[in-house]
Amino acid sequence: MSEPVKGMSRADVVHLAGLARIDLSEAELDHLAAELPAILEHVAVVQQAAGDDVEAMSHPLPVDNVFRDDVVRPSLSPEDALAMAPASDQQRFLVPKILGEE
Repeated sequence: MSEPVKGMSRADVVHLAGLARIDLSEAELDHLAAELPAILEHVAVVQQAAGDDVEAMSHPLPVDNVFRDDVVRPSLSPEDALAMAPASDQQRFLVPKILGEE
């Protein structure tokens, strides 16, 4: 069993949030300072579950990419593709802005 995680200060949480590039409110900083030691203890338990003989993996089954040959085929011209579009500009569909960005 791993050593219990000592208490974390608010400054530790601020430092970790900075490394992770996460903005936290004052209430979130206080809450996480109390919760992070327990979270880290649980992570340590999970890390011990696999023995040294278990290989690290990202997927439980082998993953193979399937590629097809890149073959030029007849397709729509930009004009045909945009023919029924309500609005277009420079061979692109025009859509309403939804994020308020300039």
